[in-house]
Amino acid sequence: MALLALVSVAGKALAEPVDGGHARVELISEREVATPGETVWLGFSFELDEDWHIYWKNAGDAGIPPAMYWDEATSLPEDEIGAIEWPVPHTIEVVEGEIMDYGYDDRVVLPFPVKIPEGAGETMRFGGTLDYLICKDICIPESVEIETVLDLGSRQVPNVKQADQIAGALEDVPPAFEGQARLSEQGETWLLSLTGGQVAGMGGKARFFPETHDIKHAAEQPGEFGADGLQLTLTPASDSPPETLSGVITITPEEGERIAFALSAEQGDPLEGTSGIAASDRQAGTSGVSAGMMVTLLSLALLGGLILNLMPCVLPVLSIKAIGMVQAASRGEKAHLREHGVWYTVGVVLSFAVTAGVFLALRAAGQFVSLGFQLQYPAVVAGLALVMVLIGLWLLGVFTLGTSMQNTGSGLASRSGNAGAFFTGVLAAVVGAPCVGPFVVGALGAVIDKPWPIVMAVFLMLGFGLALPFLILSFVPGLHTVLPKPGAWMERLKQAFAFPMFLTAAWLVTVLGNHPAAGATAFGAVILAFGVWLMSVSGGKLKAPVLALGAALSVFAIGWPIVTGLQEGPEEGESESYASVTPEPWSPARVDELTAEGKGVFVDFTASWCATCQVNKRTTLTKPDVLRAMADANVTFLVADFTRPDDDIAAELKKRGSPGVPMYLLYGPGASEPEVLPTLLNPGMMKRKLGAFETASLERDQQGD
Repeated sequence: MALLALVSVAGKALAEPVDGGHARVELISEREVATPGETVWLGFSFELDEDWHIYWKNAGDAGIPPAMYWDEATSLPEDEIGAIEWPVPHTIEVVEGEIMDYGYDDRVVLPFPVKIPEGAGETMRFGGTLDYLICKDICIPESVEIETVLDLGSRQVPNVKQADQIAGALEDVPPAFEGQARLSEQGETWLLSLTGGQVAGMGGKARFFPETHDIKHAAEQPGEFGADGLQLTLTPASDSPPETLSGVITITPEEGERIAFALSAEQGDPLEGTSGIAASDRQAGTSGVSAGMMVTLLSLALLGGLILNLMPCVLPVLSIKAIGMVQAASRGEKAHLREHGVWYTVGVVLSFAVTAGVFLALRAAGQFVSLGFQLQYPAVVAGLALVMVLIGLWLLGVFTLGTSMQNTGSGLASRSGNAGAFFTGVLAAVVGAPCVGPFVVGALGAVIDKPWPIVMAVFLMLGFGLALPFLILSFVPGLHTVLPKPGAWMERLKQAFAFPMFLTAAWLVTVLGNHPAAGATAFGAVILAFGVWLMSVSGGKLKAPVLALGAALSVFAIGWPIVTGLQEGPEEGESESYASVTPEPWSPARVDELTAEGKGVFVDFTASWCATCQVNKRTTLTKPDVLRAMADANVTFLVADFTRPDDDIAAELKKRGSPGVPMYLLYGPGASEPEVLPTLLNPGMMKRKLGAFETASLERDQQGD
């Protein structure tokens, strides 16, 4: 009994950690007593000094993984001791963009299995020398002598503490990926694509840790998430891809813990459904957006809001604000002018905040919402059109607002003016949504899948940009001295501003109407009304020219709808034909059919309420030379009309990371994945891209001959 006690004490002493210099190392076991025939897990336990690290099985650009050299006294031959099951490592950036390593810091256990032979004796000993490279600012090779003795018996006795440590390490060992993985050459890069139930519908940050040195470890790995999986772009370090590329893929969702899978990707074409929303890069924070990127996004949102002031959707509404500023500035009411600017800004920013709230709520419910989505509903469009008409009638002086309030005192009237400024800001934000510009799309597209604080910040900055010009003008000293004195001109200016409101109402009517006559008649009515108004206000020395202009506009307005709008339009379900190209309705199945035939495809995601879409249509997509280039390149023109809600279109917009229309996709001949074109098109760009398809087709034909 005394001898057994001494052996037990000696065994426990041997199990104490060994200090290698910058790490305490121990050989641990999940069992105090094991049974012959079972598999027992042992592990190398490291406790590292602060800021020091050791390496994964592939150390990256520099480093050496730990290696155990078993001594002759070990009870089993080395080839009967299982290999280390490596937990998921993390990246260690040594020199930015040049040297990247993979490893562990703080605490880590490297577990490995041992099969106990059936005929083993009463104990089994494991021991030897463990060499490892440990690094901070410098790297130091360290070596420790470690061992443990495992008692054998008829019943298992766990070592609770060490078993927990090993179990925790095994939980960090990535399981095998159950889906498909492909490695594809993409020009000078490789594309790693994955599909399967484990990754379908996920988002966040992704990173691939290779087991070999076939890729450049320090290179960025830009990625995308699609409906069925994800893809990463890798930078090769060798001339040709290996037959199989093995490693570990990690995915960190926006909310939740990192998950990882071990995979082997074979060469082949990229897997379908693995592209769409851009994945966050490895250098981003937990939000998926770095500080520098956030500044860029907010700057783009501010610039986009400023540009919205020049868009046709917003410009008419700003006439209301301009009238209030002119009146207040002409009377020298500095304080009142500043109040108007502040309340207008509050109205705009609050409206964008509400829009962001709706966006986030619908996103949380799993739905897709785009900018301008409110104009997909006829009741909203009709209501806005009627509001515009009422405002126009008020500006013409058909009725007045606020007279009852004004009778109660000047203080109440002042509040009424601030309420009007607030309402103008709300109206500008509502009707400005369809005028999505490139800067707005860039900012919103980048944060469409990000956490709510980032989405809200971009929306608020967009609203602040829209309100900023009037806010600055409201605080410009001496603005009232620049403008002319009050007089009859102010009433005429107010009446003139009514007609942009009527034009906005007419445009909204075209959104409601399916026939060109609806829009032509509405715009004709506004021009007619403007001509009559000109004749009614003509006087003084300019009476004859104004009368003539008004009469000419009236005649033009009567004839214009007949010439341009009342012609017979296309039958229901029939597309308008442009030159030698007839656009067809878009569907995912039609795209698959055309690309399978080896044809190119251009898809126009548009809506009648989208001002940018209509500009692109008139300046580029209906130009004969562009359409001829499309025909010569054997590219089919498909149209995805998002004027009304459409689940398939919404899914495609979400897949491509677009916050709304316009969106333009260009598939090369037979290509499974498209190029996403800019939101502002021009004929030169389109002809260059289509010309490249035609040239490639001719070269293939010549090679075939």
